[in-house]
Amino acid sequence: MGSGIAQVAATAGHDVLIYDNNPKALQRTSDKLQKILNRLVEKGRIDDPTAKAIFGRIYFVETLASFRECGLIIEAIIEDLKIKKAVFEELEDMVPADCILATNTSSLSVASIAAACSDSSRVIGIHFFNPAPLMKLVEIIPAIQTSPEVLERAQKIIDSWGKLTVVTKDTPGFIVNRVARPFYGEALRIYEEGIADVATIDWAMTEIAGFRMGPFTLMDYIGNDVNYKVTETVFQSFYYDPRYKPAFTQKRLSEAGYHGRKSGRGYYDYSEGAEAPKPNKDKILGQQIVDRIVAMLINEAADALYLNIASKEDIDMAMTKGVNYPKGLLKWADEIGIETCVKRLDDLYHEYLEGRYRCSPQLRRMARDGQTFF
Repeated sequence: MGSGIAQVAATAGHDVLIYDNNPKALQRTSDKLQKILNRLVEKGRIDDPTAKAIFGRIYFVETLASFRECGLIIEAIIEDLKIKKAVFEELEDMVPADCILATNTSSLSVASIAAACSDSSRVIGIHFFNPAPLMKLVEIIPAIQTSPEVLERAQKIIDSWGKLTVVTKDTPGFIVNRVARPFYGEALRIYEEGIADVATIDWAMTEIAGFRMGPFTLMDYIGNDVNYKVTETVFQSFYYDPRYKPAFTQKRLSEAGYHGRKSGRGYYDYSEGAEAPKPNKDKILGQQIVDRIVAMLINEAADALYLNIASKEDIDMAMTKGVNYPKGLLKWADEIGIETCVKRLDDLYHEYLEGRYRCSPQLRRMARDGQTFF
């Protein structure tokens, strides 16, 4: 992720310093960036002088003290709050007073990281999506300590890199990793109940709903260890709200080392010669799967709006540009009908009597008042 962000910044014309406390990791990053730029030249995306100029603006440094003249630092290290705070505390004394200190965290509290600094007003979250050079969306997350001026400067810089920025409140998962939880969680629940198998659920969500990847294919692509950890973190951060409860199926796969593509096995078998399972292409069953998962996604998006996590425009843009959803979820709710969404959620709640299926007050009030999101 760090090397991808560096590539984006250098392509935008900035001089960029990359630091890692592991010299071998720095060398791997250098080799990887050269390989990526060479590939872009081969594909005709950029010419050779441009590739050389981009790489020439990237410097690999061996100490944090090398950042003493930087105007923006983006941390992209391990998701460990204690380690991140220690790095920010050390950095603060080395850099200019007007240097913006940013974290690329996807799930940790920006306010907690900022608290490590005596001047926490210049700390902000700038969350890129992987791969950073290709994904357009960047979530900008001001902590409660972040100054309005730092927010404005940070957003202006990232916008100038050709990215689409959305501003989100500093809450677990921000927009995308919060709103997307039911895409995985409800698919796993349907599978665990025996309603449909993995291949059928993936078929329904791609062929009927129009998603680029089904939930199980996507979890295997992300890595079940990574996806499970994010779900567990969000669940704990929301004080064990049942909406975010992880699935034992994914926990067991993660424990077994069935991480997906990178390990050769996950929900699917990626070994040479393995046959892909065939889905049950019953359209009635497929539509039931889609209706259930999409209703849960819409409910999460509506609740994010209800709790002022972000604007309706930013929520919809985050899901279409950050994780390539076929439609903005709130616009999708308008198409389906708010009353229909409420009924589907209420039907699930009355069936299971679980808080997981409680309908957002936002949807219920809008259905009562005959409103739409757009």
